[in-house]
Amino acid sequence: MTKILVVDDDSAINELIKINLELQGYEVIQAFNGVEGFAKAKQEEPSLIVLDVMMPEVDGYTVARRIRQCKEIAEVPIIMLTALSELNNKVEGFDIGVDDYLTKPFEIDELIVRVRALLKRTNQIPKSSAVRELLTYKEITLLPETYSVQINDKIQKLTPIEFDIFNLLFQNHGNMVSGARLLKEIWGYDPDDNVETIRVHIRHLRSKIDKIADGKKYIETIYGGGYKLNI
Repeated sequence: MTKILVVDDDSAINELIKINLELQGYEVIQAFNGVEGFAKAKQEEPSLIVLDVMMPEVDGYTVARRIRQCKEIAEVPIIMLTALSELNNKVEGFDIGVDDYLTKPFEIDELIVRVRALLKRTNQIPKSSAVRELLTYKEITLLPETYSVQINDKIQKLTPIEFDIFNLLFQNHGNMVSGARLLKEIWGYDPDDNVETIRVHIRHLRSKIDKIADGKKYIETIYGGGYKLNI
């Protein structure tokens, strides 16, 4: 059974999420503060974490940062719950490596849709070391098993979302991929502030690819349209 960790100091919201996720067939682990949340994340190694931002003592950003720095659970997808709708707060979360946001108050059905979409995406790539999938064109090789990109002899690890974005651009190299298509194929729905969501992830992806690109600019922004990978 797929295990989901819910971390929220509001016991009513925590219980509401737990009940509804259990009705969908998920096993739900609860934590009611950031310290307990990080401890249970390490102990339980869940498939997904629903994490509140505003908590006493240790906030959600700090917990997310610690999770991303912990090797055993660094790849676990995180949905953050926040009463803060300001763009800067969401950018901060994406900078840490948060996968998605929901702004309170939210519809429980919307949370379920996002949970399903994240689990579907992260479960698509085999984790077994016995399985190796390579996609190569010219100097670029994709390494799906480790969410990495190799350019010539240099390798750069990406987050799962960054890898999915790069893979979509890679499969359509030389052609523009619209923002609408990225949203549909990567997220499976329209995230809040969807334009800025894409921009933030593209910015992070571009900065990582630039580290191994030897000065070549692979990802091009087509203003008013989308993005293109030039190989």
